[in-house]
Amino acid sequence: MGMVDATHADGRRWLLILVAREIATDTVGEVIYQTQRYTKLIEGHSAIDAHRALPLSAPAALALHSIRALPLSGPATLAPHLIRQLQQAATIGDRHKLLCSANRMRRPLFLRIMNAVEDHDDYFVQKRNAAGLIGFSCHQKVTAAMRQLAYGIAADALDEYLGIAESTAIESLRRFVKAVVQVFEHEYLRSPNENDTTRLLELGEDRGFPGMLGSIDCMHWKWKNCPTELHGMYQGHVHEPTIILEAVASKDLWIWHAFFGMPGSHNDINVLHRSPLFAKLAEGKAPEVNYSINGHDYMMGYYLADGIYPSWATFVKTIPEPHGNKRKYFAKAQEAIRKDVERAFGVLQARFAIVRGPARHWDEKTLGYIMKACVIMHNMIIEDEGEVDWEERFPEGGENVRVSHDEIPDLDDFIQMHKKIRDDETHYQLREDLVEHLWQHYPDKY
Repeated sequence: MGMVDATHADGRRWLLILVAREIATDTVGEVIYQTQRYTKLIEGHSAIDAHRALPLSAPAALALHSIRALPLSGPATLAPHLIRQLQQAATIGDRHKLLCSANRMRRPLFLRIMNAVEDHDDYFVQKRNAAGLIGFSCHQKVTAAMRQLAYGIAADALDEYLGIAESTAIESLRRFVKAVVQVFEHEYLRSPNENDTTRLLELGEDRGFPGMLGSIDCMHWKWKNCPTELHGMYQGHVHEPTIILEAVASKDLWIWHAFFGMPGSHNDINVLHRSPLFAKLAEGKAPEVNYSINGHDYMMGYYLADGIYPSWATFVKTIPEPHGNKRKYFAKAQEAIRKDVERAFGVLQARFAIVRGPARHWDEKTLGYIMKACVIMHNMIIEDEGEVDWEERFPEGGENVRVSHDEIPDLDDFIQMHKKIRDDETHYQLREDLVEHLWQHYPDKY
């Protein structure tokens, strides 16, 4: 073990603790850096003990989640060139990047979620047990939950890093995802309000699809531990038990609608018929959408969908086997933009590997909370990283949806709205208008 003084980019003095240890057949150099105040944490400990103890002992204000590993060509001694590399790696803002990599989000957002969860659920408050010993901190429990979500690892894989037993890790995950949903669902899994709808319509107009509110599709999540008696219900074309997520995503990959829980034996049409996607529209509570294309006026927004979806006025599908340059161009544009939801699924699975691999939990309720929590944190990351510029187009105090307090529409009005949503004539007329609109106004965009 070697120690070198270094000056961080912010001007503060840091102590670099350089550790060389064997991993399998390779010798690896690591750097753990701490302020001078906390150097006592490693006194009397081996390098491995220091590696395990430091991340657990540091206060939240001290960012020490920066560990670099570099291969050594020689014996377990630190060569001068390696020391220089380690010094450089530890002094150019890498602690922030590494924490983002570990928890899939930036540190301020991680702390915001952790503090909100701690305030919401007393389980995450650090307490003493019956023997008077200090229990696990909120940071440890939230980290255990985030590791399972981010990497999709088993709960018993955290005992060496966090010192948490399997049962505690599972309970931390269950409590964490439930708290995230209950605290943040109303904000980050909401339906588009008037400001959101205006922004989405502008995005659609810029891409040659006026009136577009996003793209819709479904994703299957394999359920490894599905009870045997439910296999027939949850097994579909994937030939394994799965649970379906129906989602609507926009260009910035924000997921505006997430309907999860339908068995994998259903197809996208069955899921749509049970989805609350058009519930507010049918009840007259959705934001107004008015636009004109090719001389025709429309009163409802639409989503881009693939061929399995029905020919409703609220969907725009591609043209199978198109003939003529106009139709071919429209099909190319529609299929390109519809990939927004596919990209959103890909980013969601990349950020939270637990929804990419097979689900290991036994009950559907926990799986629902896990999926919703991942979608919510996915949206929070998009907002935090600036991929959604909320203040550029709208002031902070914009209006939300104005809910009508008039008399509730009678059954006839409700049925008429359902018929308008499912009108196939409007569907085909809208598609023909979009074909002409794209060809005339955006001839070289796609």
